[in-house]
Amino acid sequence: MNKLILGLIGILGILMLMVVFISAPISPVAYSPLAPPELSGVLKANKLLHKSELLAVGEIDGPEEVAVDSQGRVYGGTQDGKIMILTSDGKLDVFAETYGRPLGMQFDKNENLIVCDADKGLLSINPQGKITVLATSANNLPFKLTDALDISSDGIIYFTDASFKYGQSEYLYDLLESKAHGRLLSYNPDNGQIKVLLSDLYFANGVALSQQEDFLLVNETYRYRIVRYWLQGPKAGTQDIFIDNLPGFPDNISSNGKGTFWLALFTVRNDVLDTLHAFPFLKAQMSKLPKALWPKPEPYGLVLALNEQGQITQSLHDPSGEHLKEITSAREYGGYLYLGSLHNDRIGKYKLP
Repeated sequence: MNKLILGLIGILGILMLMVVFISAPISPVAYSPLAPPELSGVLKANKLLHKSELLAVGEIDGPEEVAVDSQGRVYGGTQDGKIMILTSDGKLDVFAETYGRPLGMQFDKNENLIVCDADKGLLSINPQGKITVLATSANNLPFKLTDALDISSDGIIYFTDASFKYGQSEYLYDLLESKAHGRLLSYNPDNGQIKVLLSDLYFANGVALSQQEDFLLVNETYRYRIVRYWLQGPKAGTQDIFIDNLPGFPDNISSNGKGTFWLALFTVRNDVLDTLHAFPFLKAQMSKLPKALWPKPEPYGLVLALNEQGQITQSLHDPSGEHLKEITSAREYGGYLYLGSLHNDRIGKYKLP
């Protein structure tokens, strides 16, 4: 028995030496987040998301963003590169296959499904399922993680490249490194022109236009905040902080066109991770470990409603995460919120009051 214990200690020691001396895949910097807000007041935990209808349970793998067409059919991307269509009678079919990882998606005025594919770039898919690549780079820098979008009334597509350094399978490296690799961009379908509106964003995620389209919001997931970029008025071309120190990781955000933004939070804040950010050496060591050994996100469902002044007006929770968890998108259609998830096997449909 003593030999066995000594052997195990020896193996553990060798593994520890390997962790210390093997080169890290990241070069992290220190970052000290603010203390997270308490879940009280408007943020007080509830079980409202338990009232959500669940669509395609066990049949769809990771519908990160959900879109609904003019016929009420629901679309969602999957982990293996498909875009599925759920008809009104509950039948699930393959609409298109990108052979990448479809994330954000939204229909334009011509009924083309515009898709941010993490691996393939900005895509347009016509009603017959034919795919056209719109953009894969900007300013000679290829997209590494094309993520989220919104479309203006004049057809301009605003979208994000969450990170120019790390791909979709490496997004946790971006989290630990704590450096700004994200960009906010625009694409003009009339002439194919691409513009970089903002760079140096900390994992540029969801995008949403205001009701009057005078400003644009973009989430910085790994800074727990939302940045506002002004499109019109005396502040046009400038940015400021719309809301800071959110209670979780902001993923996608959408506008209902009537002054409310719906913000999906992947999970609530992690005190261990927030503390770890102050220690680059420890983050470098963690990055060497298999991802299976990294801290797991708490299974929690959370969606916030915000007004155009940056105030939280409502929160929808599933504290257990048993019904809906790791929510990455919330978009309003026809009196319902459709809720997507990067890793879950279902789509939520929450009836609004």
